[in-house]
Amino acid sequence: MQRPVLTILIVLVCAASLPALAVSQKSELKFTVPTGWVDEPRSSSMRVAQYKLPKAAADTDDASLVVYYFGHGQGGSTAANVERWVGQMKQADGNAAKDAKEEHFETNGLKVTTVDVSGTYVAETAPGSGSFLNKPGYRLRGAVIETANGPYFVKLVGPEKTVAQWNESFVSYLKSFELK
Repeated sequence: MQRPVLTILIVLVCAASLPALAVSQKSELKFTVPTGWVDEPRSSSMRVAQYKLPKAAADTDDASLVVYYFGHGQGGSTAANVERWVGQMKQADGNAAKDAKEEHFETNGLKVTTVDVSGTYVAETAPGSGSFLNKPGYRLRGAVIETANGPYFVKLVGPEKTVAQWNESFVSYLKSFELK
């Protein structure tokens, strides 16, 4: 008699998990990748997309753009991410960057917050490594896209002229985001 009860419980557990699967499969973030961006292999499962944005003529480095997704309710608040990104840029004297510009807009029903800050890029080379970059003349564009599935985080960083060269395509990229 215990065997049928066990079978019923398994069926109930499986059936209970089906609606959650159906919801996550129905709503997926879609976006249009601008011409000229070079798709790169994702170096982590938390990266939805990763691109190289070729350098401007006067710069020595390409820019990098990564889209992160950590899961529903994960990755921290919009304000905490903006603060962290601004903290990754310093002025020439080593003080915190002061020229950060934050903007808000909606696109396709999604709330988007962006930050734009320039200076010396001093982010950690890898989380918890204790080793930091020192890249003067850099610019960071970050964005948090709020969706029903949780926030997506977009980080563009590179030499100022290169990021300026790709700035319009960055904004059009963000405006292409939609949950389908």
